[in-house]
Amino acid sequence: MVFLPAEPPDLHVIHQRIKGNMEVLQDFVVKREEGRTRQEYLALLRRDMAAYYSYSDFLLMKLMDIFPLPELINFLEANEVPRPVTIRTNTLKTRRRDLAQALINRGVNLDPLGKWSKTGLVIYDSSVPIGATPEYLAGHYMLQGASSLLPVMALAPQENERILDMCCAPGGKTSYIAQLMKNTGMILANDSNAERLRSVVGNLHRLGVTNTVVSNCDGRQFPKVLGGFDRVLLDAPCSGTGVISKDPAVKTNKDEKDILRCAHLQKELILSAIDSVNAASETGGYIVYCTCSIMVEENEWVVDYALKKRNVRLVATGLDFGKEGFTRFKDRRFHPSLKSTRRFYPHTHNMDGFFIAKFKKFSNAIPQAQKDEEPAAEAATLSAVPETVMEPPPKKKKLEGSKADKEQKLPQPTLKKKHSLQAQRRPLKAGRPSPKMMRPKAPTRKKKHRVKPNGQ
Repeated sequence: MVFLPAEPPDLHVIHQRIKGNMEVLQDFVVKREEGRTRQEYLALLRRDMAAYYSYSDFLLMKLMDIFPLPELINFLEANEVPRPVTIRTNTLKTRRRDLAQALINRGVNLDPLGKWSKTGLVIYDSSVPIGATPEYLAGHYMLQGASSLLPVMALAPQENERILDMCCAPGGKTSYIAQLMKNTGMILANDSNAERLRSVVGNLHRLGVTNTVVSNCDGRQFPKVLGGFDRVLLDAPCSGTGVISKDPAVKTNKDEKDILRCAHLQKELILSAIDSVNAASETGGYIVYCTCSIMVEENEWVVDYALKKRNVRLVATGLDFGKEGFTRFKDRRFHPSLKSTRRFYPHTHNMDGFFIAKFKKFSNAIPQAQKDEEPAAEAATLSAVPETVMEPPPKKKKLEGSKADKEQKLPQPTLKKKHSLQAQRRPLKAGRPSPKMMRPKAPTRKKKHRVKPNGQ
């Protein structure tokens, strides 16, 4: 018996079915077929979109939660088209007008990036390689996505400040910070990946940046390594769901564990970034958190976590475009100030998907809940011991003191707990007398021994 190979799905038929189902779902009451539910239409639509655009079912479900259906189609279509090539003028060495004229003379077709950027240029086509012109090699510009200019604009670095770029590779944002500071002050460009730091060093030398120190540390350890910065930029590692046009593998190689793993790392990094900032800085005290992901778990969820764990508040990013962040998503409710965060999408802003939040730190003190984490953990460990499992709530609170008090007074309260608990168990465990019950019995036995000789 010969098995014929399965025929590939007819994409034209699938596309027509997607359009038909979209029309039905937009006016469901009128256009639906009898006996078919909305869930059946949605399940069929999801399967068709997964087949047509080559997405995993998991990622498509996530995207359907974020976007309304018509906008979702626009997002998926935008991911099939590459974003425009953009460059950033290095104002340490030249002006945008002069650079544009030099590139036009070389046969490059370009325009200013937009009213929101004073340094960006968008390249439509070129008769020469943009990454190998004499101007590029001389450090007059940096190849950089439009969306990666936004976090630095939100950070708004000032001259003579101390700034930390916690995850700096490949150095585009670091060099932009340096040019806004006019090579004054000090920038610490850190990345945990030593291999990626090679490109950072190369770019900083080419662009003429002289105020930057490059370090190779785990960002989570940073407040211990060095702190007291005026501003911190955290471009956190993420799932990359905003840059699918650059990396189509994201369509199928991400699952729930990957998203949650990224979110956990981001929560650790954002607390380290906040702890590295000096709230008493005269000009700063700001932290900018950004990702190239559109997942709520990696964006609003992380920002909301930081608001609860540290003395920070959200402030306006200073960007006059972009969509507001979510304050509610499915069954989750976030802090109302998340309206001041900004989301950028490929189908609305013609740039990579991006999320930006700006914090202002108003106190260097860490909230009490953070300090009590270790004592609370110790209390939880103590409560796991059988002797203290049945301890009543009022006495459990006494355990949550300082560490020093615990070390000095731990044995005495433990004995007291044992006595009190055994006293409480007296009616239930009559077969095992407590030490208090045994004390009165000792003299009665002695009396019995004294009585017997008298009776004889």
